[in-house]
Amino acid sequence: MVQINSKKSDVQYINVGPEQAGRRIDNFLAGYLRNIPKTRLYRMLRKGEVRVNSARVKQDYRLLADDIVRVPPLYMSTDNKGMRPSQGLLQLLNRSFLFEDDYLLAINKPAGIAVHAGGGQQFGVIEALRTLRPHASCLELVHRLDKATSGCLLVAKDHRVLREMHARLRSNDIKKRYIALLKGNIHAQQKDVSLPLRRHGLRSGKRKVTVQEGGKHANSRFYIQREYTDASLVRVELMTGRTHQIRVHAAHIGHPVAGDVKYGDRDFNRHIKRAGLKRMFLHAESLSFVMPHSNREIIIEAPLPDELISFLNGYY
Repeated sequence: MVQINSKKSDVQYINVGPEQAGRRIDNFLAGYLRNIPKTRLYRMLRKGEVRVNSARVKQDYRLLADDIVRVPPLYMSTDNKGMRPSQGLLQLLNRSFLFEDDYLLAINKPAGIAVHAGGGQQFGVIEALRTLRPHASCLELVHRLDKATSGCLLVAKDHRVLREMHARLRSNDIKKRYIALLKGNIHAQQKDVSLPLRRHGLRSGKRKVTVQEGGKHANSRFYIQREYTDASLVRVELMTGRTHQIRVHAAHIGHPVAGDVKYGDRDFNRHIKRAGLKRMFLHAESLSFVMPHSNREIIIEAPLPDELISFLNGYY
């Protein structure tokens, strides 16, 4: 019989300060209760266990300064085993910093690591960063990258800057550029793809995106860098930032991303894997934006990972 050591916390009442105003209640709780699964947080909101000013709120409620948030009693594990990211992950991320100032930091996210916990994964990048910076009052993802995608990932160290950066993402004022290897030859120096995307929830709990009328507007621009016998190396600029945008647009025009198990070509993926590609060939190469607090233009670049360079050099 496995014994689980736990203790029950008391009811907590949290006074929301001006620096937290404007945050969604679900994001606020995820940052405050870092060791509680997100499924539990959303269940507390649905059942009304969490209250704001004694009233029920939905998960998208945005906090106001001086709101009082009631957090119910929770059973908290007192067994530290498994409650900390591995030392290997922490060391890997510690070597991956690309940029940092008082408000933002950027890392070169390795492929194969999720940006946050969930989907059966106990820790992601953001949980590991919070372990590395235990005294940071705020560490929140500005945007996301797929688990299989490497490259530039931006994290906010200030809640007001986080809200400003989210506003800039919505207005497409943060420029994102990727490098990808696509199946086949495109036979054009540049190809613009403007197709609406719609996200679907699957029974497994995972999500899938399709090109569909009535979906959200999405625009990608593909620049051909080099063509090989059966593939094209491209640079992609995103004019919008939809979930799985590059992968779905590329697949829809008949040139799926190499190694993409969800939207890719199975035969091409088998062929490219036998040739030495062990991951999806999609890398977030750069981010450029104007700093909210200084109006200084920043360009952050992440070099192409060694394993992708070696694959190109060895196979092609």
